[in-house]
Amino acid sequence: MAGRINDDDVKAVRDAVPIDAVVSEYLQLRNAGGGNLKGLCPFHDEKSPSFQVSPSKGLYHCFGCQAGGDTLDFIMKIDHLSFSEAVERLAGTGGITLRYEEGGYTPGQSGRGERIRLVEANKAAAQFYLDQLESPEAEIGRKFLAERGFDQAAAAHFGVGYSPAGWDHLTRFLRGKGFSDKELILSGLSQDSRSGKPIDRFRGRLMWPIRDITGEVVGFGARKLRDDDNGPKYLNTPETPIYKKSQVLYGIDLAKKEIAKTSSAVVVEGYTDVMACHLAGVTTAIATCGTAFGGDHIKILRRLLMDNATAEVIFTFDGDAAGQKAALRAFEDDQKFAAETSIAITPGGMDPCDLRLAEGDAAVASLVSSRTPLFEFALRQMVARHNLENPAGRAAALDEAAPVVAAIKNIAIQHESAVQLAGMLGIRDEQFVVKRVAQVARWARDRGGRPGQGQQQGGRPTRPGHEQAAPEPAAHTPGPALNLRSPAHRTERELLKLALQRPALVSPAFDAYGPDEFTAPPYATVRQAIQDAGGTSLGTDDYLARVRDAAPNDTVRAMVTELAVEAIHAKNVDEIYAGVQLVQVRLRAVDRRVHDVQGTMARLGPNAPAEQAAAVQEELWVLQQYGQRLRNRGAEGL
Repeated sequence: MAGRINDDDVKAVRDAVPIDAVVSEYLQLRNAGGGNLKGLCPFHDEKSPSFQVSPSKGLYHCFGCQAGGDTLDFIMKIDHLSFSEAVERLAGTGGITLRYEEGGYTPGQSGRGERIRLVEANKAAAQFYLDQLESPEAEIGRKFLAERGFDQAAAAHFGVGYSPAGWDHLTRFLRGKGFSDKELILSGLSQDSRSGKPIDRFRGRLMWPIRDITGEVVGFGARKLRDDDNGPKYLNTPETPIYKKSQVLYGIDLAKKEIAKTSSAVVVEGYTDVMACHLAGVTTAIATCGTAFGGDHIKILRRLLMDNATAEVIFTFDGDAAGQKAALRAFEDDQKFAAETSIAITPGGMDPCDLRLAEGDAAVASLVSSRTPLFEFALRQMVARHNLENPAGRAAALDEAAPVVAAIKNIAIQHESAVQLAGMLGIRDEQFVVKRVAQVARWARDRGGRPGQGQQQGGRPTRPGHEQAAPEPAAHTPGPALNLRSPAHRTERELLKLALQRPALVSPAFDAYGPDEFTAPPYATVRQAIQDAGGTSLGTDDYLARVRDAAPNDTVRAMVTELAVEAIHAKNVDEIYAGVQLVQVRLRAVDRRVHDVQGTMARLGPNAPAEQAAAVQEELWVLQQYGQRLRNRGAEGL
């Protein structure tokens, strides 16, 4: 084994890669004030951002689920890596060569984490396939791309390559790069043959590298090119430790910045559709990888869109029955977005790739701009299932559609949608439909539920059977409860935030405070951790890291992170504000001690030994004088 990574190198990795740059690869961050950034937490579902990042401190904390830590903690949690794997990942990003305590400099495969090795194998395979696209054998692949309007530059932009038709070209190439047969099979690049020897999984196909949101290649989509290929039209990488088809979106690495910038995303159905859209200027296009658009895909988009009221997700589907069915499946997930959802039906059953080839880039851009709200599309599909030529058919259509409209919480939007539904049904008495919808909504309220379906933000309805689950309660940090209604707890919290975030403002006075001056047990343990780390006076760059390392357990460490990230509740965070917090915490401690000493005097009574009584009286007098000085002189009295 490679041994333990050198501590100095770990520190260098932490310092080299800013935490906001790392987190931004996974979600959109916006200004939260006080130098912090905020976004939708990637570790639990939420509608409003409670996830905060402090670039200056190199820490993150979610005030919803209590997840928190530094850059390495974030990478470990979001990508399910070990500590060593996370360090190796960030070291690669920061261009840092790691030293190991037992075994010299960065080792080969024996010292690398499994995920790192699989990512490296896929990266090497992607380059191999890309190079093979230039080979004479790949002429059929180049012709396929050219016939669909993609030149060499387009192929290179998306990393499209070619897998040779032989049995083990890639397998032998990757063996030469130092990868083991076990790693090649685990990555899905190779598979066992009848003879027991690994052979290439993809042979004689056009290859699209599938990248995760950070841009790392985690799998491939392979399109067959020859009639004698008996495999499926598209063959994807099987499920591996780094590739889960329900959790990846093709093109997300190229589209994420524009999605975050424009608060919109276009969902298409295939790899060539993504290419066509991007080349036509629709650079927010993404696609699923051999599976229906589902909940995990929604989570990825929501973190980029920030679920604001102006965000929009546009689905493009063929106008055939299969495309309409896919659109209705998308509507079933509509409630999971706070963003508006729309649909763009391609003309003549053409997908965006065919449309671009037939009518040019402008036609693809026009397709997206001519979208229809998905809610309206779904209503029309419901209505179309009924015979509207007779009263019975119109009544049946109204019975099916009314609960959907009734689920709209916004009364104005509900009313307009009811009028729209009346027009779809051909019912001239619009008020009849409006009243029917209102009646269904009232029945649902009286039952304490919804009219057959859920309700989502912005007044848009959800489909029957797909109610939005009640929000889960925020995870509670283990340990004694804190009462933030208590003035003492609030002040102690502010003082600890100052000690962690602005130590120079409270030093050296803070270092003379004992843990017993903090009435909340969690705060007392944090104060002890600061003391064990050397106090606020050292003021070195790794101050917060030392405090977190000094924490006795994960609960205290999480509290340190939370306090280091949480905003200080003052417009002007200066020596005056810091002095007020120092005085209030100390004054309450003095008052508590005065109360204790007065209790001691009462218990001693008039018959107490004179020497003992005098000592208690002296302590009481000193405490009272000190308390009075603090009240009169503030921080100067400390």
